[in-house]
Amino acid sequence: MDARKVILLVGALLVAAVTAFMARSMFVGGSAPVAVAAQAEPQGPMVLVATRALPVGTIINADSFRYQPWPEELVEGSYFIRDESNIEDLLGTVVRNDVTAGQPITQGSLVRPGDRGFLAAALGPGMRAVTVPVSVQAGVAGFVFPGDRVDLVLTQEVEGGGDGPPLHASETIIRNLRVLATDQRTTNEPNEEGEVEVIVSGTVTVEATPRIAEKIAVSQTIGQLSLSLRSIADNTAELERAIAAGEVEIPDGNDPEAERRMLLEVAQRPIDTDTTYVTGGDVSRFQRRTVPAQGRNNNGPGGTAAQMAAAMLSAANGNSIPGGQSSGPSVRVARGNVVTHVPVGGN
Repeated sequence: MDARKVILLVGALLVAAVTAFMARSMFVGGSAPVAVAAQAEPQGPMVLVATRALPVGTIINADSFRYQPWPEELVEGSYFIRDESNIEDLLGTVVRNDVTAGQPITQGSLVRPGDRGFLAAALGPGMRAVTVPVSVQAGVAGFVFPGDRVDLVLTQEVEGGGDGPPLHASETIIRNLRVLATDQRTTNEPNEEGEVEVIVSGTVTVEATPRIAEKIAVSQTIGQLSLSLRSIADNTAELERAIAAGEVEIPDGNDPEAERRMLLEVAQRPIDTDTTYVTGGDVSRFQRRTVPAQGRNNNGPGGTAAQMAAAMLSAANGNSIPGGQSSGPSVRVARGNVVTHVPVGGN
C-alpha cells in the first residue's frame, strides 16, 4: 500500500477518535441542572378564613375554617390570628352574620353557647329549641355535639288491663333532629391523674318544628328518651326516600341552586312520620309482643252477665246459688242487674 494513503488513514482514525471522546465528554458533563423549587415563606400573618360559605345559623366545626396568609396592612383587630387564638374554643359556636368562602372570620360574626342570642341565632326560620334530658347511655356517652343529627327514641312500659308482665316497647318517634347545644363541658382543674375531666351532658337542646316540640314535651311524660346518632351519609338515603314518597318535588330544568336548596331542605328537616318500633317479644322469647288483654267489664256488683245466667240456671235446677242459701222454695228479687234469691220464710 502507498505510504501516503496509510498516513492519511491513520490520521483520519485519530481525528475520529478524538472527536468521539470530546463529544462524549460534552454530553456527560453538560447534563441539565435539576430545578429545586424553593418553598415560599408565607407573607404576612396567618388569619382564620372560612373554607365554605357559612350562612346565619351554621354551627362551626373543624371543617368550617382554615388559616391563610393575609397582608399585614389589611389585618383587623377582630380577626383570629394563629398563635393568638385557640381553635378549640370556636367549635360549637354559631354564625351570627353571613360569611362567604375565603372571608376572614371575625369575633363579632360568631356567638358562643351561653351568650345572649345564641339559640336565636342558631334556630332556622319557624323552628323552636327544645331541651331533652338524657343520661350517659341515652346521650351516646357524650359523643353528641352541636351540629350533629340524632333520632329520638322513646322507651316505655305499657301495663294494659290484664294479668302478666307489662309490654316493654321502644319506638323511634322523631328522626333527623339537629343538636343545637349540649351542657357537656370540661373542668378547669385536672384530676389526680393530670387529665382534664369531661362532664358528660345531662341535657341536649335540639331544633324542632312547633308540632314536633309538642310531641317531645308529651313524650317526656310517657317514658325515657334516648338519642341515636345519625350518620352524615343518611342525608342521601333520606333524600331518596322523600323523593320516592312524593314529599319533595324535583325542580324543573338543570338549576344547581334549586337542587342545592332542595338538598338543604331535606337534610335539615326533622321527620315525625313512618315511625318504627320494637317490643320485648322482638328481643326475647320470654317477653310479650302485645299489651296485656283487658278483662271483661262487670255488669254490676253481682257479677258478669254470664255469671248471672249461670246462677239463674242453677236456681231453676234446685242447686245452691252463690250469694244465697241452700235449695228450696225461694223468691227471686231483682235489683237492677243484681238478682238474689230469698228462701221462703227467710228475712
